[in-house]
Amino acid sequence: MPAPQPEKKLFHGWWILIVAAIGLFMGFGPIVSFTFGVFLKPLITEFGWSRGQVSLAFSLSLLVMSFAFPFVGRLVDRYGARRVIVPSVVFFGLALMSLSLLSANLWHLYTVYIVLGLVGGGTAPVPYSNVISHWFDKKRGLALGLAMVGLGLGTFIMPSLAQMLLTEFGWRQSYVIVGVMVMVVAIPVVALFLIETPQMRGLSPDGEQSLAPLLPKGQPLSGLSAHEARQTRTFWVLVSAFFLMSASVHGCLIHLVPLLTDRGVSPQLAAMATSLFGGALLIGRVGAGYLLDRFFASTVAVTFFCGATLGLVLLWSGASGATAFFAAFCVGLGMGAEGDIIAYLIGRYFGLRSFSEIYGYAFGAFTLGGVVGPLLMGKAFDSTGSYTIGLGIFVVASVVAASLMTRLGPYRTWEATREAVAAL
Repeated sequence: MPAPQPEKKLFHGWWILIVAAIGLFMGFGPIVSFTFGVFLKPLITEFGWSRGQVSLAFSLSLLVMSFAFPFVGRLVDRYGARRVIVPSVVFFGLALMSLSLLSANLWHLYTVYIVLGLVGGGTAPVPYSNVISHWFDKKRGLALGLAMVGLGLGTFIMPSLAQMLLTEFGWRQSYVIVGVMVMVVAIPVVALFLIETPQMRGLSPDGEQSLAPLLPKGQPLSGLSAHEARQTRTFWVLVSAFFLMSASVHGCLIHLVPLLTDRGVSPQLAAMATSLFGGALLIGRVGAGYLLDRFFASTVAVTFFCGATLGLVLLWSGASGATAFFAAFCVGLGMGAEGDIIAYLIGRYFGLRSFSEIYGYAFGAFTLGGVVGPLLMGKAFDSTGSYTIGLGIFVVASVVAASLMTRLGPYRTWEATREAVAAL
């Protein structure tokens, strides 16, 4: 009688993925970006500020975070993700709670949002993607996509939750509750359960048996330094493509509701189109992640970027009704896929040695595009009374971004150095 086969345990990396998803759920994107509009009118009513004045706070926050990402990434590479995430969440939560003490001085609001931008990078995808990239290799694309689902779910849930808290407790108490919730949920989960590399548990990426010896503690990972990466053409191709695509899809997202209502679509249906955009974003994240593990990443990127271009072309041509919904879905797919593609390509072309810092530059470009795109779209509308010129610019930008992705060569093969191992 054959001996029973030992039961195969679930690879621990999948538990790490859940931890990352929870952390991203409580990160800057869901908590600040997608609740900002909920608190906008209460702040205007309380202090008599204009929409432009209050909105500038959010723009300042994103701008600061765009330039802070490389610094956050460098800290992650040097000290580890957990040592960056936990203090970032503490200051992030305290800054949110401090918004309950806002005064009529507009610079009080701006100062708090600048602080949120400075520490928010430690709650965003940069440190979590570093951890996921260490735990997964062959399944890295899918793992990154699934981790990003946490962020996507947060963008669905947090606006409604913030509105419920606002109705029940008012805006000052709501900020306190949200800040406490961020710290109570994220800090213990990350501090107790986030293990940064599989080697710390005697495992290999993807849970596979490895014939190669594990690198000794302190041995540098394979790959390029951030300085070396910045000297390559590939780095600038990627950063340029991410910026152009981000500006295009963010500009469309932020102005989607007014764009559709200007064309006679009811506010309810326009809001539904935004929800469809969000649903497509989730599908794009998981779908792109699955495809990245099976096809060349450049091909996947071009496919999703061209899909987003199609959506922008349809909106530029004056689409409304069902066609506008389809266009929103296409743009949402492209936006969702871009989040996975950035981290995946950084790991494949530059290795894991300085992954977080290099990813910080790339994700900073993505975030900066999120600042520039909506501003450009709004300026185009103010100048012409129409979104046509703005959408036309985004069509061209997205085509250029897709074209840049075709300029990428084959992946680099990164193998850990063995000299130190041999010397032991």
